[in-house]
Amino acid sequence: MARDSSKRHVLIVEDDVAIRRGLVDALRFNGYEPLEAGDGETAVCRALEDAPDLVLLDCMLPKGSGLEALRKIREARPTLPVILVTALGSEDDRVAGLARGADDYIVKPFSLRELLARVEAVLRRSPGRPSDVKALSDGAVRVDLARRVLAGTVGEQAMPERDIEILRFLAAHRTRVVERDELLQCIWGLDPRGLETRTVDMQIARLRERIAAAGARDEWIATARGKGYRLAGGVQVE
Repeated sequence: MARDSSKRHVLIVEDDVAIRRGLVDALRFNGYEPLEAGDGETAVCRALEDAPDLVLLDCMLPKGSGLEALRKIREARPTLPVILVTALGSEDDRVAGLARGADDYIVKPFSLRELLARVEAVLRRSPGRPSDVKALSDGAVRVDLARRVLAGTVGEQAMPERDIEILRFLAAHRTRVVERDELLQCIWGLDPRGLETRTVDMQIARLRERIAAAGARDEWIATARGKGYRLAGGVQVE
């Protein structure tokens, strides 16, 4: 089935089939596109391969605990929003989950109204969490994302807003390759389906030239041939 890009995709990780089915129906009824996993291994695979917008992750799971799945998801996709589902009284799980990077938690039993409110709140404040990244640097050149300023061997210069948005997005997703279509959709706000354009490549080329001219030690944006771009390993995130 083709993915509906107009809807937010929520991965529901719950081993109880009846509970999972109820969550799927509730989220779909409220305009989300639910994805499902019944164990820790499947949860990690779907979180990485299906690129959901949020994960609703139960702590108690077969084939790896929810906390272990959270650790693996955080390593591969550090900006993916995760809401941890814990049992009543499991304070240790909640503390451990937050320490490992969960964005929020909800305690069983919970109402669907509370669940939807938490999902909406986390998604509102976590659109890729680009605001977490304040600046980028390679020791010779520094880009202040908040001030939109590039500082290098030739002094400071203002940067175009689109360049800043690209760097911020690549930094927020620095552990993976960002596809051209994803940049086109998230930065330019265009539907990439059926659209043939070199807009992204041209903008990246100009951005590379701008950073190189400022005295960068190495190229900041690496190309994954046939796929997209990623932030180079030598660039430090602040």
